[in-house]
Amino acid sequence: MNDAAIDAFQADRPDTSRRVTLRHLAAHDQDEVLDLVSASTELHHPWMSLPSTPDQFQAYLARYAKPDEESVLICVRGSGAIAGVVNLNSIIRGRFQSGSIAYAAFLPTAGQGYLTEGLTLVVRYAFEQLRLHRLEAQIQPGNHASLKLVRRVGFRQEGYSPELLYIDGAWRDHERWAITTSMIDIPPTPPHATLPER
Repeated sequence: MNDAAIDAFQADRPDTSRRVTLRHLAAHDQDEVLDLVSASTELHHPWMSLPSTPDQFQAYLARYAKPDEESVLICVRGSGAIAGVVNLNSIIRGRFQSGSIAYAAFLPTAGQGYLTEGLTLVVRYAFEQLRLHRLEAQIQPGNHASLKLVRRVGFRQEGYSPELLYIDGAWRDHERWAITTSMIDIPPTPPHATLPER
């Protein structure tokens, strides 16, 4: 995982956001991320939990250093302030070429469209640069802001899974949403013959 891939993706794109840029989470982000998570607790509860201590941040950073996980920060163009994060989780290669996503906006910039622009770019980055074919999002039915976000970006609802994920002390029901390359006019990427099945 390095920012060269994201930089190459963002270079000279006609659809690059004028308001946000993307980069990977890094060790030097610890203080800013922990401050943002603390300020945004009510925004995220009970939908998700993010690292809130230095030890948790280091574990989070180690997780996203693995080849099947990426944590992409959405930064305000110009200032570089972190406006949100999109995590690409459980990337499976072979015949799947898919992954799941989770995302969060942070105060004080939440509600200004940065996450919509950033998630749109991350989806294209995953399809064009990482050569994935499909992304999935699992969303609790009461998380109306998140449901509106994935609709805006072009995801479609595919199903409902009772007690899918353990969040905030209980097994929570989730709606399943997904997007594929064909849904946003990106040519599909067939799996390479030498790629493993998993």
